[in-house]
Amino acid sequence: MFGAHSRSMILSLALAAAVAGAASAQQTAACGGDFNAFLDGVRAEAQQKGLPADAIEKTLAGATIDQKVLSRDRAQGVFRQTFLEFSQRTVSQSRLNIGRQKIEQLRSVFQRAEAEYGVPPGIITAFWAMETDFGAVQGDFNTRNALATLSHDCRRPELFRPQLLALIEMVSHGDFDPASETGAWAGEIGQVQMLPRDIIAHGVDGDGDGHVRLKSSAPDAIMTAANFINSLGYRRGEPWIQEVAIPQNLPFEKSGLGGTMTAGEWFDLGVRPRDGNTNFASLPAALVLPQGRLGPAFITYPNFGIYLEWNQSFIYTISAAYFATRLMGAEPYQKGNPEPGLDVDSMKLLQTRLQAHGHDVGKVDGILGSGTRVAVQKEQQRLGIPADGWPTQALLNAL
Repeated sequence: MFGAHSRSMILSLALAAAVAGAASAQQTAACGGDFNAFLDGVRAEAQQKGLPADAIEKTLAGATIDQKVLSRDRAQGVFRQTFLEFSQRTVSQSRLNIGRQKIEQLRSVFQRAEAEYGVPPGIITAFWAMETDFGAVQGDFNTRNALATLSHDCRRPELFRPQLLALIEMVSHGDFDPASETGAWAGEIGQVQMLPRDIIAHGVDGDGDGHVRLKSSAPDAIMTAANFINSLGYRRGEPWIQEVAIPQNLPFEKSGLGGTMTAGEWFDLGVRPRDGNTNFASLPAALVLPQGRLGPAFITYPNFGIYLEWNQSFIYTISAAYFATRLMGAEPYQKGNPEPGLDVDSMKLLQTRLQAHGHDVGKVDGILGSGTRVAVQKEQQRLGIPADGWPTQALLNAL
């Protein structure tokens, strides 16, 4: 995210969404070993699927293992920035200006996307900006080699082999040149960084040239993104996120993703939308506090689910959703004055202490993931601290 080079930092959910099911015995057995024999296996599988022989050969001829791809796969970064840090960097005034210019320049395409799929321009444009800076940073790894490398590697062949087969199908349509075209290290392609299977399933020819080329055609990228987002369950005419002001006497233990309250119930407790719009009070809503009760506050609606399908990073999804609202006219959020968070070592110590209290926080890695947030909230409630899910030195001391 934030350019093709960092989209791969949080790849796992995008891959999981793109590839349903576990590995077949054939795929597992075929990984590793002699690379040419592996390619022969891919050829045979592609033939069984009815893909044209010329496209199979055009895609696989000259394929090589890319050691840089393997290095990136094994050294994926971890996401440690706070919401304020990440959103201030990604939702810049320059990007907002460019995004609004793009929406105006391509107004007819965005109007068609919204008419056909219900997805507003701001949502598509925010992803377009955060993934590749509007197409400027799409990645410089040969996509064919990246997918062949990761399909051959025995770490996750069940995720990548279907993507390599889908790339062959793209080549058969004349939509991709496997010898020269590039993308992210894990095979995402184009201005909105989509995997080949998703492009095959949801690709739309936005510019009418008979092809779906997400690298070079902004209309194709916009229409395809809209179709993909719609397939994730986007609900036409409903909001996705809304900044709110909150009183400090809320039942904070009810906050966090996965809550069971409606927006109206939050409003009844004194939560106030900063834009004054309470028209969606009947919708299910979660109160989200990325940096605790003293920082920015948002209500998320069912449409926020499409962000979680696009990417599993909590900070990325909140930032992307906020970015979309800004493009659609919302005011900048109120930063508030959140309590300082914990550094990596202190977070690891906190996770260790949470484990000692019987909580499942997953790996002790110093990252504030969903498991750690839930555990923090439960311990805050037990200790009589406002249970906003934000880990502080005071909580660490109390444990």
